[in-house]
Amino acid sequence: MSKNWYPIIDYENCVSCFECVNFCPHKVFEIIDDRPVVAKPLECVDFCKGCSKAACSVGAISYYGEEK
Repeated sequence: MSKNWYPIIDYENCVSCFECVNFCPHKVFEIIDDRPVVAKPLECVDFCKGCSKAACSVGAISYYGEEK
């Protein structure tokens, strides 16, 4: 698991569909106050982009540790 790679949610774009929460097999996300939160960033797998590519249809997820 990773200390240098984890998702960041852009709440300006997030529509709180919770697909990221439902998608992630590592339980990185939780629902808190009716919005998805990166509750367990250390459980994220290095360079996995599943939550943004397969789950988030609005592009609200980027990654800490991603080179731009």
